[in-house]
Amino acid sequence: MRDEEGVRIFVEKLSRMLSDWGFPPMAGRVLVTLSVSDEDSLSAADLAERLSVSPAAISGAVRYLIQLGMVTREPVPGSRRDLYRVVENSWWEVALTKVRLYKVLADMVDEGIEVLGGQETHGGRTMTELRDFYLFMYEQMPQLHEKWRERHRVEATE
Repeated sequence: MRDEEGVRIFVEKLSRMLSDWGFPPMAGRVLVTLSVSDEDSLSAADLAERLSVSPAAISGAVRYLIQLGMVTREPVPGSRRDLYRVVENSWWEVALTKVRLYKVLADMVDEGIEVLGGQETHGGRTMTELRDFYLFMYEQMPQLHEKWRERHRVEATE
């Protein structure tokens, strides 16, 4: 049986963690609320009620999540209301889009290594390690993604 008070606490804890990682706080709360909902989609009014916030706060958060591709807006026929739903697989799809940033960061850090005096300096060694780590992540993420997809397919058939 679903523990609604426990769900509320969980939503706040997980969204706070996302916020600590740099995710906008209200967007995190909305994303987690949509993700844990028993319903496939929720209206802005539903979200505002569950989070005890104004509809205006919901509006900015869903706009941000739609831009990220994590949430979709679906109009309700014959109404001015919209329903919001988490895009299937959006959590890991968004993570994959960030992989390109690993390469961009590694390339930028590579430029800095030379101006720091190369790997013979403390800063140069630190930046070399940072560059190598992000290049490793960039190179490994496609294989990790494929492993996840395979595992997900297997679990779905069990």
